Amino acid sequence: MSANEPSGFLASTQGPALDLNALDAPEEDPIGERVAQNLQRLRAKRYLSLDALARLCGVSRAMLAQIESGRSVPSIKVLCKIAKGLKVSVAAFLEHRAFEGVAVLAASQSKRLVSANGAFVSRALFPFDVARQAEFYELRLGPLGEDVSEGHGPGVQENLVVSQGVLEISVNDERYLLSTGDSILFYADQPHRYRNPADSEAVAYLVVTYPERLD
Repeated sequence: MSANEPSGFLASTQGPALDLNALDAPEEDPIGERVAQNLQRLRAKRYLSLDALARLCGVSRAMLAQIESGRSVPSIKVLCKIAKGLKVSVAAFLEHRAFEGVAVLAASQSKRLVSANGAFVSRALFPFDVARQAEFYELRLGPLGEDVSEGHGPGVQENLVVSQGVLEISVNDERYLLSTGDSILFYADQPHRYRNPADSEAVAYLVVTYPERLD
């Protein structure tokens, strides 16, 4: 290549040549891409054209098209308008999976964990396919039944309330007797045990909180 021949590179004496085309390429924006995908999904689910959605939310068709194509990331104000038009939470645009802010879980579809002897039953009160940082369970312990855990990951907390009967909670061999209506909060990254000391079933509700969001 001669010195006068046009080139797509800049000469540099201190490092490798730079590709001018690469400099013009937009950087990837994961948030913008997620918003774009969710907007497309939510609009398609409602069988709305861009024009129809523009009338519903008061955001121009051109702006909606730019957002859906990933060419523009909307401001919070614009996103709120679109969410109001679609009747969803603003958070629905930021989710990794299809979740619009409301999910009804039928009892028959709940995930259950049952101990070998059937004395302990844990029922998940949340959908497993949704990103989460907290989990909500219904626990049932038969008479004199128990469940033992060696501990979860660092920073995991458990918050439990007894709704029926009594429960003995042991955390690192410290015992706490809870009656109906009593609650307890503790770090569950240490050994703990649930035990029903009575001759009737105990029912409790448990919230497990993780220090980082689970996907």
